[in-house]
Amino acid sequence: MSIEKPTLEQLEEIAFDLGMDLSPERLETFHAMMDAAVASYRIVDELPDEKPIVTYPRTPGYQPLPADNPLNAWYVKSTVKGADTGPLAGKTVALKDNVCLAGVPMMNGAATLEGYVPDQDATIVTRLLDAGATILGKAHCECFCLSGGSHTGALGPVHNPHRMGYSAGGSSSGSGALVAAGEVDLAIGGDQGGSIRIPASFCGIVGMKPTWGLVPYTGVMPIESTIDHTGPMTATVADNARMLEVLAGPDGLDPRQSGCTTAAYTEALGRGARGLRIGIVTEGFGWANSQEGVDAKVRAAAAKFAALGAVVEEVSIPMHRIGKDIWSPIGNEGLTAQMMHGNGMGFNWKGQYNVGLMDAHASWRDRANDLSDTLKISMFIGEYFTKHYRGRFYAKAQNIARRLKAAYDDALSRYDLLLMPTLPIVASKIPERDADLVTYTTRAFEMIANTAPFDVTGHPSMSIPCGSVDGLPVGAMLTAKHWDESTIYAAAAAFEGEYGSWKGM
Repeated sequence: MSIEKPTLEQLEEIAFDLGMDLSPERLETFHAMMDAAVASYRIVDELPDEKPIVTYPRTPGYQPLPADNPLNAWYVKSTVKGADTGPLAGKTVALKDNVCLAGVPMMNGAATLEGYVPDQDATIVTRLLDAGATILGKAHCECFCLSGGSHTGALGPVHNPHRMGYSAGGSSSGSGALVAAGEVDLAIGGDQGGSIRIPASFCGIVGMKPTWGLVPYTGVMPIESTIDHTGPMTATVADNARMLEVLAGPDGLDPRQSGCTTAAYTEALGRGARGLRIGIVTEGFGWANSQEGVDAKVRAAAAKFAALGAVVEEVSIPMHRIGKDIWSPIGNEGLTAQMMHGNGMGFNWKGQYNVGLMDAHASWRDRANDLSDTLKISMFIGEYFTKHYRGRFYAKAQNIARRLKAAYDDALSRYDLLLMPTLPIVASKIPERDADLVTYTTRAFEMIANTAPFDVTGHPSMSIPCGSVDGLPVGAMLTAKHWDESTIYAAAAAFEGEYGSWKGM
């Protein structure tokens, strides 16, 4: 591109925006002093970018017609065949549409990004294909992933496969629906406030938010780097463990992965639950919007773990009740700074930057009215508290988050796993197109009280189906020490093997 030196008028405007008042003489001197820097920018512009190599052939694909997409869960169908052999050979995968798949459109649920086509594959895409999986396309997600419902995507709501007109959960809405409907074996989800575990719970599948940094986020559009997670969504615990084995481990491009510790997760599947110590977190039940049937199903699941030989006891973690409050400044101010003002990538971290995505996403400023109302309210909160309170609450929340992590770690020093409802409710009705603003936004954030805290602390946390209320699935959430996904898989596999489908519980 052409790199132009700013005009005097542009420099004067920049100085004014920065609160500076310069005389014409000083303005001209500063203007002249910029020549060397502009020359450096021109050199950088001429150099080739560093991008991951794309190895597997694919086509741009197509948007399926409604008759072939009854849940509105697909954004683009495009078959990408992986290696002939591998641990995922024969398995089909849907990618959440915040994951870059080179040559295939990506809009991340937002009208402002529609038309963007990545020129690189995410690390997890390459790992899936190297492991023999076949990618079938991109699944719809919520507008820039800012909703736990499934009604904010630019191309319409995603329906729950167990009841049309009801939420599939979000933000990985299409991923959850496609796995639950049997259209794919596996899916990739993303989780910043619960967005893997929420659709897993609503749709009755298995969704793992791994330890923060276990799975590389390279090539996935960030929201806020300290809470960004990506991971597997599957119909069975075994497939989930097998998929995480493929996804996990450092890629050398994601600074979130410091201290990353992997394991052979499938080896845990036959260990059973006998002897495990499971703490039922008192504060995870009885929220203002908790449904009695949901709490009862999760307590019944606790009793089932006891029947499998686990030691199951009540444990109190008072800080859990304010975990979502600690998450709020980090999520709102962080996403406003990184995802929006930072054009999706932000600054001040070493890793793989997707320059093409930054260029495409920057156009949101010209179409800000088209952003979802859930993103708007998050930006209003983030912008207000950053501008008027200097970002101090983001900073303080990050500091307090260490205390929240310590509270969970203290409980996990006495218990192998923590258990609570994934969500306080089962899937709710999708708001009507003309729903009032309060209903629209409330429906997006009403379910995150138990999930959001573990995005802040980074603990591995997985939703497993444990029954139903009024014909809709209920999820139980198992949380372990950092890097101890294996213990979650051991307990979850034992539970699934003994009690089977949620429909029978």
